[in-house]
Amino acid sequence: MASQDLNAVMPAPAHPMANPGYGKRSAPDRQPSRPGGFDHLPPRERYIAAFIDRLPDGAAMDAKTLAKALPLYGQQAVRTALNELSRAGHLRRVRRRVESTATGDGGENVTRWVFRTYWSRTARDSEWWARLLDGDVPTEVTDGTSVAADQAAPATDAGDTAVQTKEEQQADQADPPRSPTEHPRPSAAYETLARLGRTEPRLALSAADCAALEDLAAAWLARGTTPAGLMQSLVAGLPEQVYSPRALVHRRLRDKMPPELPAPEEHPAPRARLIMECTECRVPGRPEALPGGLCRACRGGTTAEAPPQALPPTAVHVRAAQVREAIRMPLRA
Repeated sequence: MASQDLNAVMPAPAHPMANPGYGKRSAPDRQPSRPGGFDHLPPRERYIAAFIDRLPDGAAMDAKTLAKALPLYGQQAVRTALNELSRAGHLRRVRRRVESTATGDGGENVTRWVFRTYWSRTARDSEWWARLLDGDVPTEVTDGTSVAADQAAPATDAGDTAVQTKEEQQADQADPPRSPTEHPRPSAAYETLARLGRTEPRLALSAADCAALEDLAAAWLARGTTPAGLMQSLVAGLPEQVYSPRALVHRRLRDKMPPELPAPEEHPAPRARLIMECTECRVPGRPEALPGGLCRACRGGTTAEAPPQALPPTAVHVRAAQVREAIRMPLRA
């Protein structure tokens, strides 16, 4: 019996995942991972960036959780490193408004915010991150150039056309010829007319009758009528004796044709609202107000107003005289 190695190193616990909808979110990035991809960063930021890059989407990205997984640095060091990675263009914090399908006590829709940290293996400038929030992000191609996402389809030259034509010819030759006994499945309008005689024997139609009336029946279905509704309209209120089923069905299809439904108005799908946050203090703001992912205060500036300028000595004497006069007035009264 083999003895168990009690000195074996236990595997490290997996990095905790954030709640669904939160945590790390990989930004569109076509460049693969490669050694030395973060050599442009200082040692601490390089170490933390390599660790974050290996995390899966949805992993917790707060400084406390990262510090527990990184024994070399504490929470404050991790928080400072995240700010530096934001300045370098590798990450941005955003919040997104989500309309929940669940309803509150009063029956109204519940709106909640989810918080994500977008991570890019490639350093991006503030303009690129702003375009990401607007949904207009360029896609990287193999030669390093950048094209718009909706224009990424390559043009086809004559050589490609020739190759495609040859492949199509080979595919056509590989397909066995269809047997003369095989027929395509009839349309829903044709099937409805063919079943009409089974529902009402007085309206039994031949194959030629169904083919001649197929277009009219198809117009009914195109205007929103179901096959069951079409059949009900044709068999309702029949006379006791039907001498020409085809003529009767043709007249009913023509005279009882339902009106055309107006085309539904196309409403663009509401875009998910993304708001960028300061990487340090989490204050929300527009991308142009958060260059490098940091607000003015966290970048080392100040948001306080400039102190008022000192009054000249003559104005100070005038103000003092006015105050003394106001104090003496009650005493004189």
